[in-house]
Formats: sequence, structure tokens, C-alpha cells
Amino acid sequence: MAIGGVTKKKKMNKQQDDVYTMDGTVDYRGHPASRQDTGKWFAGNIILVNQGLATLAFFGVGVNLVLFLTRVLGENNADAANTVSKWTGTVYIFSLVGAFLSDAYWGRFKTCAIFQLTFVIGLASLSLSTYLFLLKPKGCGDRTTSCGKHSSTEIGLFYLSIYLVALGYGGYQPNIATFGADQFDEDYQSESHSKVAFFSYFYLAMNLGQLFSNTILGYFEDEGMWALGFWASAGCAFLALVLFLVRTPKYRYFKATGNPLSRVCQVVVAAVKKSRTEMPEGERLYEAEVKECSTDGNRKLLHTEGFKFLDKAACITSGDFYNQEQGLHNPWRLCPITQVEEVKCILRLLPIWLCTIIYSVVFTQMASLFVEQGAAMKTTVANFRIPAASMSSFDILSVVAFVFIYRRVLDPIMSRMRKTESGGLTELHRMGIGLIIAVLAMVSAGIVECYRLKYAIKDCPHCRAPNPSSLSIFWQIPQYVCIGASEVFMYVGQLEFFNSQAPDGLKSFGSALCMTSISLGNYVSSLIVSIVMKISTEDHMPGWIPGNLNKGHLDRFYFLLAALTTIDFVVYILCARSYKRIRLEGKSDGDNNQAEYEV
Repeated sequence: MAIGGVTKKKKMNKQQDDVYTMDGTVDYRGHPASRQDTGKWFAGNIILVNQGLATLAFFGVGVNLVLFLTRVLGENNADAANTVSKWTGTVYIFSLVGAFLSDAYWGRFKTCAIFQLTFVIGLASLSLSTYLFLLKPKGCGDRTTSCGKHSSTEIGLFYLSIYLVALGYGGYQPNIATFGADQFDEDYQSESHSKVAFFSYFYLAMNLGQLFSNTILGYFEDEGMWALGFWASAGCAFLALVLFLVRTPKYRYFKATGNPLSRVCQVVVAAVKKSRTEMPEGERLYEAEVKECSTDGNRKLLHTEGFKFLDKAACITSGDFYNQEQGLHNPWRLCPITQVEEVKCILRLLPIWLCTIIYSVVFTQMASLFVEQGAAMKTTVANFRIPAASMSSFDILSVVAFVFIYRRVLDPIMSRMRKTESGGLTELHRMGIGLIIAVLAMVSAGIVECYRLKYAIKDCPHCRAPNPSSLSIFWQIPQYVCIGASEVFMYVGQLEFFNSQAPDGLKSFGSALCMTSISLGNYVSSLIVSIVMKISTEDHMPGWIPGNLNKGHLDRFYFLLAALTTIDFVVYILCARSYKRIRLEGKSDGDNNQAEYEV
């Protein structure tokens, strides 16, 4: 009878697993999420379309912002490049704000909706202020007609608008990636594979949206039709928001988990209070009988070696419990081992994260110095002129090609070679490959600049802008293709890595780490440009990156970035080799350690 009862119970549990998700997600009413009626690709595809439209809207502003600043607001090249770097960096700093609000209070769906609305308002304000105040005289802002001076109020309104755009897009971006991944139950095998694929298609959708903005919108803006380009961006953002809200009943949701900062602080405070406490033999550490993880319903984490000092927060001592029978304890004196492991997870991620910042310095050149370099080259084919910013379409085409090459060719081959079902190259492998390709991109850009200078038409001594080189802008294609290939390995790998290695209660924070590395990369890029210009500028030398690039040495700057990225790659190898993956209760050591770096 007992055996029959157990068998019947297992069948009932299996039937329940087939009806409802096993990862703790709920539907919009708060009930357990139906496996058939919610999530999966019919929700994931809407999120991919939403991401594509939002990215189109964002890059409709960002891709030509450096030209807008020089032509409409009258900034010089170095100042405009630094302004774009700081603005882009701020976009991704705001991703931390969005991730915190999502994980702690609002949940991912509500956070996405609120920040998308902010994004729409910022774009509408930018479009209106540009049309009414900045494009004066009418028709200015193209390659030949400069705009007049603007009042501080008009410039202030412009900056308020673009930073509203930064707040909206930045706060939305890490949450939409994680929310899309939430639509697939990783504890269910078929959906687990779809979840891994989602990150590749998510990045692909983002680049397809960027392709349209870099070509069609970029062309109109380059011709001086800035207001039209900005209004088109605002319309796409509004459409993305409407589509996102319409599918509300079909999504799967994770509930907000509470303030993550307080949980981290509790571990640190408890460990400090017990700094002189001797660890018991066998290291018997506290874990609540019920699920007392970061929040109810989240999976428990197994104890790992390393950061022994933090383990003392889970060491049971007298005075920790104020009701021993009911298991009530002071959370600032005693923390479950799962909570301690959450802090360890974040500390282990930080060295890997720091190594991605230099890569982002390389990546950000595509929106600034690559554009300025292209504008100083031959941009005409027959009677058609190619906007310098539109060359980034080759980066996007490279991303599209390499996503499919990796998923359809390289990954299956590597899986057979390594005899694994989970995939050929791990996330850490791919991120390392991305760094190598980034070095090649900078070397390629430096070589092209050497030849551009060689074939540059001699300038008049007092000209601020360079006469175009006779070297065709199409010589930039290799550097854009290399950047695109490196993105597939680096940024898709980052999205997967930080999402999988962040604890359940900090998934949005994991995605925000990707965005923050881009943010700091932009700030570091701005800092490097400033340092290089200060060191290289002398009485008779205009510096490496002057307003007239024909009088500078942009090639040396590219080679400098190649050298810095090479050093960063060496440091990354050391960090990746020592990284230990998160260990989840109920998974074998093979599953827990499958992505450790091997060289």
C-alpha cells in the first residue's frame, strides 16, 4: 500500500508540474502560472518586438547625438565625444536604479512599464524642444548650415529631455531582459533551452532595431531633419509601450523580493559582530527549516568555500534567538547560509565584471570617434553621400550573422568536441573570445586611420574641420565587423552569465551589471580622452584628437586602446580561472560547475 501511495503521489506531482511552472512564477492575478497559457515564446516574442522598437527609438537619438552637438549646439569634437560618453554612461547608471526598484519593490513588469512611460515623455519633450527652439534658422543642422546661438534655457531644456530619455531607457533595459527570461521555466528542460536561446535573440532584436535607426533615421538626421528623426523615435517608443501592456495577461511574473541592500548589510553586520567567534567543528551553519532565502519561494543556495569571514554570520551563538521554539532570531546577528551565499555570489561576480569595463571603452568608440573618423573620409559613392553614423549598420549585420553562426555552427561543433549537452563554449569562454576580437577591432581602426592620414587632402592652416581624405569610408568595415563579432561573444555571454549567476532575489541586478559595465566604460573612455588630450597637447601640437583630425593622431589612440584591452584580457584569464559558480540545492555538482573556465 505504501509503495502504491508513493507512486500515486509522484504521478500527481508530475501532472501538477505539467500544468503549472516549477520556478515560482505567477500570473497577473497572483495565481500559480499556467505552463500552457502563459510565458514561453508567445510572450517572449512580444518582448523581443518591444525591445527592438525601444532600441530603435533610443538609437534614433544616440547614434547621431555627437553630430547634433557639433552642428546644432556648436560643440567641438572632443567636447561632443565626451558629452556623448557621459550621457551614454548615465543611461546605464540608471539601470542600477531600475534594477533596485524592480528587485526590491515594484517587480519587473511594473518597473518596465513605468520607465518606458518616462522614456516616451523624454523623447516627446526632445522632439518638441528641437523643433521649436534649437533648429534656428530653419534648415540648419546639416553639413553646411550651422545653427545660431541658443539661450541657456533652451540648452537646459535639451539636456533635461535627453536625460529623461537616459532615465527611461536605462531603468527599463535590465528589467526587460530579465523579464523576458522569466517567461521560460529553467527547471523544465525544453523551456530551459529556450531561455538560453532567448538571450541571443534578445540581443539580435536590439541590433535589428538599431539597424533601422542607424540607416533610415540616421540618414534623415544627417541631412538636417532632426525633428523628424526624433518624432519617429518617440512614435516607436509609444508603440513599444502599447504592445507591452496589451499582453499583460499572458506574462509570467516573479514577485518583488524586498530590499536587497538590507539583506547584504545584515550579513556584513552579523559577520562583524561575530568576528572573534570560533567556527564550530564541521562548520555547522544555520539554515532555516522553512525556505528562509532572500524571499519565500526562492531556491536555497548550498554552502561554498571562500570568504570564510562571512560564514560567521551563519554561525549560531547564544543570544541569536529570542524565541528558540518558534525559531525566531535577530536577522542582524544570525543569517541563513543562503543569505550569506547571496553576498558571496555578488563578491565573486565583481572581478569578472570589472574586467568587462575596458571592453566597453572599445565598444563606445563606435558611437563617437568611429563616426568622427568616418566623417573625415570619402563618403560619396557616385552622387550618393553615406552618413558616417550609418556605417554602424555593418556592426549590426555582423551581430546578426555571428548570432546565427555561433548558435547553428560553432556551438553544435564545440558541443560534440567537448561531449556536453549544455553547450560547447561556456559564458566565460565567450567573454574571453570577445576581448580578443576587440583587440583586433582597435588594431584595424588604427591601421585605417594611418592610411586615412596618408591620403588626407592638405588642409588650409586655419581650418577647424578636416578636408575629407581620398580614402573611402568603406575601409571602416573591418573594424565595425570585428566590434559586432565581439559583441555576440561578450555581451550575450555577459547577459547569460550574470543572469544565471545572480541569486533569485537579485536577477535584475545581475542584468544591470551588464549595463553598468557599459556605463563605466563610457566614463573611463571620457577620462582616457581627457588625459590623452592633456598629455599630447603642446604649444605647436593640437593633440591626438583635435577638432581637425588631419592634424592629430587618432591612430595612436586606437593602438593605446588595443594595448589596454590586451592587458585586460590577461587579468580576465586569471579571474575567470579562479571563478566558482553558484551552487543550487537540488542540482548535481556537474550542473553547478558546468561553466567553470578551463584553459
